[in-house]
Amino acid sequence: MLSSPTVDSVIAALVAKDLAVKPSPCLVVATCHRLVRKRKGLHKLIVLGTGILVGVLVIAVLVVTYIFRNKRSASSARTSIANRLLCELAGNSSVPFYTYKEIEKATDSFSDKNMLGTGAYGTVYAGEFPNSSCVAIKRLRHKDTTSIDQVVNEIKLLSSVSHPNLVRLLGCCFADGEPFLVYEFMPNGTLYQHLQHERGQTPLSWPLRLAIACQTANAIAHLHSSVNPPIYHRDIKSSNILLDHEFNSKISDFGLSRLGMSTDFEASHISTAPQGTPGYVDPQYHQDFQLSDKSDVYSFGVVLIEIISGYKVIDFTRPYTEVNLASLAVDRIGRGRVVDIIDPCLKTDIDPKMFASIHNLAELAFRCLSFHRNMRPTMIEITEDLQRIKLMYFGKEPGKFKNRSETDMNRQGSSPRV
Repeated sequence: MLSSPTVDSVIAALVAKDLAVKPSPCLVVATCHRLVRKRKGLHKLIVLGTGILVGVLVIAVLVVTYIFRNKRSASSARTSIANRLLCELAGNSSVPFYTYKEIEKATDSFSDKNMLGTGAYGTVYAGEFPNSSCVAIKRLRHKDTTSIDQVVNEIKLLSSVSHPNLVRLLGCCFADGEPFLVYEFMPNGTLYQHLQHERGQTPLSWPLRLAIACQTANAIAHLHSSVNPPIYHRDIKSSNILLDHEFNSKISDFGLSRLGMSTDFEASHISTAPQGTPGYVDPQYHQDFQLSDKSDVYSFGVVLIEIISGYKVIDFTRPYTEVNLASLAVDRIGRGRVVDIIDPCLKTDIDPKMFASIHNLAELAFRCLSFHRNMRPTMIEITEDLQRIKLMYFGKEPGKFKNRSETDMNRQGSSPRV
């Protein structure tokens, strides 16, 4: 028989139930504190994230504004420099100035079909002005002050000298700081293009190569000896030797040229940082920063080797020690192995007279490529040597002649067509 619950047992049961259902006051307080801390932490994160986002947006706006103002300032500076130089040139140059609209119209809005070539410094287009023959228009890629200075330098130099084997500058244009140069059109491209067979034409004959060498040397000698102060080109290379419709050579691109010391001074060189194209730069100039007329002589020596060999000036497919054409040529010529560097296109028709001419030209190039500038000949001496080589080959002073493909010469060593 079950006993009835006592008062004490009932009270104990009620207390236990109450304890099981209701948490202690301490537990409730601790839980509330944790919730408050979590909410405060979340609020801080939201505030911090919002602050960072606003900060990033503000910085982005400031950067964009800075870049925009800098570009506008740079554009304004270029325009200001160009305008100043235009005023300077206007009083000292006979070169006419064209408007941007005239340049744009002449090139058919710089149409791709008018593009003649492109390089590190810009793009050249064929163009035609009203009542004018075809011209070549160079649009420079860069519009910084250095590029503008080079353009102005070229304008000043080309407008101050005249020679049948220097390209003629026919005009220029500065539009919003962007420079354009207008030259006479050279329909047969560059010497480099022919030596590398880029134009798909018959290889240049030996008489023509010899004539191009003579004409180019005459032009450089004129720059060095017939003007005061002398002009050092600093970028003589086959791609800067243009050929007209009769394959007469004309030196172009005077952007890097420098005036030498006047003949009134005894100094034979000027100090300046080396400039030029790899493979053509005078190694001693590169070493001591002393520019002289002999720096152009070295570059011309490299061109002579190109004329003989048809090789590229820098070619990484050749052995390591022969990547540089000048090094290869000095080695072969020094060991009496000129035959190793003769263009295969010339070997098919070579005869003793022609080989003697090539050998003499190679020996002249060898002297031009001497490391020490004092061992190199002057351009005047080079023109005299070339004249002797030409007379020995032709037996008399040759008249004008054209490439083999145009004269149907059966032999490259035959007399040129007058």
